[in-house]
Amino acid sequence: MHELLSGFLSNESTFGRLMGRAWIIIAANLMFCIFSLPVVTIGASWAALSHVMLKTLRSDGDIRPIAEFWRGFKSNFKQATIVWIVAVLLVVLGYFNVRICEQADGFIALMKYGVYALGIILAIVLIYLFPVMAAFANSIPNLIKNSLYFAMHKPWKILILAFFTIFPLYLTYTDPDWKPLYGFIWVTFGFGAIAMLTATLLLPEFRPYLPLVDASGAFVLDDDGNPVMPGQENASAGAPGTAEKTDAEIQEEMRKLGM
Repeated sequence: MHELLSGFLSNESTFGRLMGRAWIIIAANLMFCIFSLPVVTIGASWAALSHVMLKTLRSDGDIRPIAEFWRGFKSNFKQATIVWIVAVLLVVLGYFNVRICEQADGFIALMKYGVYALGIILAIVLIYLFPVMAAFANSIPNLIKNSLYFAMHKPWKILILAFFTIFPLYLTYTDPDWKPLYGFIWVTFGFGAIAMLTATLLLPEFRPYLPLVDASGAFVLDDDGNPVMPGQENASAGAPGTAEKTDAEIQEEMRKLGM
């Protein structure tokens, strides 16, 4: 009985891995809430939350979520904050444009639908941009271009991510009777759960362009100390590559993406 209970509660058991994953989501979620309090830092916190979830999925899950969140926050702070401030300004500008259009007649009144379309594009870019920022180091224009590339690569994922990102927020805003429960969920694990879902759906798209990592999430290095890309691990050992894409194809796609 003792051995059975020990095996059930061990970190290697299914229950242990689930509890470990739950701890990572909750701890990272609490960090996100705390670091988002200044409001202007929400973008950097979002990128840091994405960093933690991607790191968790790419390793054996045994990571320190608080330390990883801080690492992701620092490394993406400048770019994520700029993107967030610009996005907020665009939302405010769009809001006032819609109000003006609603009070006008004729062609100007119809322009609000153009603003709605731009708002949808902005929402899609933001949903993808912060995970892309957490995964790749690049300039903001290239990160935006990469976000659009990944969004268009598997369009059906846009619907899933948009639903689970926007609908819970809409429900929280429009259902005052359940706001205490919603508030509890958001503070404990809500944002982290959405970030984990996003990372789970996007990591297969990111993986061909990311260096290989070991069980701890550290880069696998070649003999020269350079990170090994997918398809290179077998080639370095003298065996033909087994990746779906060759190294040349991956490098060419990375060049087109600005990576």
